[in-house]
Amino acid sequence: MRPPVSVPTLSRRAKVVIGSIAVLLVLFTAIGTLTNVYVDYLWFDETGFTEVFWTELQTRALLFAVAGVATGGLTALAVYLAYRFRPAFRPMSLEQQNLERYRQSLEPRRTLVLTAVAVVVGLFAGFTAQGSWETWLTFRNSVPFNQTDPQFGLDLSFFVFEYPFYRLLISFGFAIVLLALIGSLLTHYVFGGLRLQTPGQKLTGAAMVQLSVLLGLFVALKAVAYWFDRYDLVYSDRGELFSGASYTDVNALLPAKTILVFAAAFCAIAFFANVVVRNFRLPAAALVLLLLSSLVIGVAYPAIVQQFVVRPSANEREAAYIERAIASTREAYDLTEVDYIDYAQQTTGDDADTESASGELRDDQATIPNARLLDPNVLSDTFTARQQIRNVYGFPDKLDIDRYTVDGETRDYVVAVRELESGSLSENQDTWINRHTVYTHGNGFVAAPANQVVTGQEGGEPNFTSRDLPTVGDIDVEQGRIYYGELIEDYSVVGAPEGANPQEFDRPEDGSEGEVNNTYDGEGGVAIGSFFRQLTFAIYYRERNFLLSSAVNDASRVLYVRDPRERVEKAAPFLEVDGDPYPAVIDGRVTWILDGYTTSDAYPYSERMELGEAAADALTGQGTTALPNEQFNYIRNSVKATVDAYDGTVRLYEWDEEDPVLKAYEAAFPGVIEPREDMSEELVSHVRYPEDLFKLQRDILTRYHVSNPSDFYQQNDRWAVPTDPTQSEETQATGEAQPPYYILAARPGEDGATFQLTSALNAFRRQNLSAFISASSDPDSYGSIQVLQLPGNTPFRGPQQVQQSFNTNDQVARDLTLFNSEDSQAVFGNLLTLPIGRNGLLYVQPLYVEGTGENSFPLLRKVLVNYGGSVGYANTLSEALDQVFGAGAGDTATDSDDADSTPDPQEPTTPTTPPADPSAPADPTTPPDGGGTSAPELDQAVSDLDAALQRLEDAQRSGDFAAQGQALADLQDAVEAYEAAQAAAGSAAPASPTG
Repeated sequence: MRPPVSVPTLSRRAKVVIGSIAVLLVLFTAIGTLTNVYVDYLWFDETGFTEVFWTELQTRALLFAVAGVATGGLTALAVYLAYRFRPAFRPMSLEQQNLERYRQSLEPRRTLVLTAVAVVVGLFAGFTAQGSWETWLTFRNSVPFNQTDPQFGLDLSFFVFEYPFYRLLISFGFAIVLLALIGSLLTHYVFGGLRLQTPGQKLTGAAMVQLSVLLGLFVALKAVAYWFDRYDLVYSDRGELFSGASYTDVNALLPAKTILVFAAAFCAIAFFANVVVRNFRLPAAALVLLLLSSLVIGVAYPAIVQQFVVRPSANEREAAYIERAIASTREAYDLTEVDYIDYAQQTTGDDADTESASGELRDDQATIPNARLLDPNVLSDTFTARQQIRNVYGFPDKLDIDRYTVDGETRDYVVAVRELESGSLSENQDTWINRHTVYTHGNGFVAAPANQVVTGQEGGEPNFTSRDLPTVGDIDVEQGRIYYGELIEDYSVVGAPEGANPQEFDRPEDGSEGEVNNTYDGEGGVAIGSFFRQLTFAIYYRERNFLLSSAVNDASRVLYVRDPRERVEKAAPFLEVDGDPYPAVIDGRVTWILDGYTTSDAYPYSERMELGEAAADALTGQGTTALPNEQFNYIRNSVKATVDAYDGTVRLYEWDEEDPVLKAYEAAFPGVIEPREDMSEELVSHVRYPEDLFKLQRDILTRYHVSNPSDFYQQNDRWAVPTDPTQSEETQATGEAQPPYYILAARPGEDGATFQLTSALNAFRRQNLSAFISASSDPDSYGSIQVLQLPGNTPFRGPQQVQQSFNTNDQVARDLTLFNSEDSQAVFGNLLTLPIGRNGLLYVQPLYVEGTGENSFPLLRKVLVNYGGSVGYANTLSEALDQVFGAGAGDTATDSDDADSTPDPQEPTTPTTPPADPSAPADPTTPPDGGGTSAPELDQAVSDLDAALQRLEDAQRSGDFAAQGQALADLQDAVEAYEAAQAAAGSAAPASPTG
């Protein structure tokens, strides 16, 4: 027998060093954790959402403790029992001699080892369980849907609220039993209860009893799992084209699961009986029988039914289950009350009747006057160039669309707030004092009517009717300081004692190069007047200036979590928040408005989607949306949220008063959600239908607009979201979807213009238009979704085909060659689809030109329209409509009046950084008035211009540099001749391209 191996011991000094290091690590970790929790609490206390903080913290702590104690405790108990009933005498075989060294090492430390096992396993289980705090809260506060599942006759609340919690319990039950079984096996093996290599009996009586009980518990849990697997069939994807229980699931798998429940129960009884019998033959036979049964009746039989019964006549066999899927998916995505309208049934695509459409255009007082020419996704640089004022300010890359009623007229505006942009601070401004105490906020609200521009020498720019600092214009802004916004990345320390000199930069001083400073006097932020709080934030931000700087005083407050979306997500962690907050002026204050969604992935028979992926489009990029890429199959826009841009106040309003998921959270967080009645009329007037929800719904409608199960199965009337035709060829190749567009227009069958979110839909894998969908944001009809269905046998042009017709138009192609030069580039704006009466759809698209210089910005140069097979291309919408429909058809466009063609002489009241020359080339191709004829000189100039362009193209293709130089000279002469002919024809100063 080998002598026992001694265990090395540590010296006293080594123990002290190791102990000290361990204590310091624990201390620093504890201080960091407690600081984070305390700073979090201060934020919740400042915003008034401590109910959320404590409820979430307590729920997480409860689940952590219960799961940790249960898993760690029961695993340790199993290990302890295995040790407690270890055999007193073990045969001295080679196996046992090899194990003796481990036993001698463990014996003196068995309590420590057992405790360590319990703690490690418990911590792992606790951390896993606390992440399911929402599952527990919704289970505990479950409310009925008052809708019954068609298969099991249960209220849907069972599947949405209760079933996920039961599955969570079962999974933890399996984990506990498996860990206990593994711990018991290892302990029995080390201490001789299990002898793998020793001749004779392999298990002691005590080991056999314990392992039989644990295996019995495992199989009993499997019986319970089989029972709940029956309910899991409502989420089956066996149907391929639809979700939920299929014919095979109901008629083959459901009976099989029921049989397996009893088979597993019998197997469990056999294992429990082995406590007395102590012979593994019976439970082993029962276990083999269970495995064979699960393979034969749980796998093979359903596969046979699917292959030989369902597939040959799937459209008939699956009809009833497809009906369930259609009804449930529509309900889950709030699409049960869609208004389908058969549209343009008398028109024939490219042969659309322009005469009748012309008459409707002349009578139109809602859609054409509000046709939007300002693209909020293009004009960020223009807003920056004209309204940035100082380098510390900025505008987001994507501006917003909202509507305001001014002088009794409602119109849509491109809006933005002049935010503080931390990344724009110059090197000498980027000190801690400047970044965190001087440059603390943005200032001002900027708005321009979406259907107007003012024209200058190079093109049209927005007509800023609300502008400058302080904000002036037709939208009354009383408090325009922006302390909370999308571009503010850093924390700020604000506030000063009464009588102290203000040190926060507020705005440039009127009429001089000086500046006006300000001291924040709002209620936002956390007070840090005490030394303890200053120390807390010094630790939290790892910044000693909280303790040393004179800018931090008794009146100081620190503003953090300043992005509106992050504030709402933090205040309501049970919501998914739309990725596009937008600013609105409510009662004279700038207020961010956001949309909150309640979601679930447990709604029966509803198609599951990836949230972030479904909300992606050409503007967000694939997979880069603000929404998480999590599976879901139920969604409601249940909450409207606001964040005050000055003091950061977060308010959550119950918008969907019938949503059971929201009601469950309201019960869990009482008082957090305010009733809808608390929303002011002015706030309601600025609420808009959310983009992300609309994108999900239009995707669902491409398949689930079909009601007939046979048609759904055959997919013969499927639609598709078109790719964005305004993007580059590389982007279009990835298939990124065209974003939806907000417009102010009249819907067929409704009087007057309403603010709505719209999208065109193509035929599946074709470029022809199949439908047009719109969702109303008008307070009186909010949320009503209308779908205009075009005749399936008529080739109406889709967005890509319309864009192609623009690009190949002779005049457009000639202009694009000039615009896309070394000094400039053409930028196509959003391609809007506008219903015109009941005859057809009119496409309108602005064309901008942007210089390639560092500070260049887009200016509107042309307007394109398409109706049927006709293309209009002019300086103004009115002229473009006249080209398509005849003289006078564009009279209802806003620009049909004699608008001033010179820029609005609006000078900022504060110094503005002058924009750089966009370097856009002079436009040599302004088409003649749609209703008249051109002069011979103009026709000759156009011919010369075409010939010069062709010679230049040929020279470039052949690589003849001398010929290229001559062609460029000829082109310049042709341009000058064209401009002279244009001036002689009296068209050198076109009307303002507003519309």
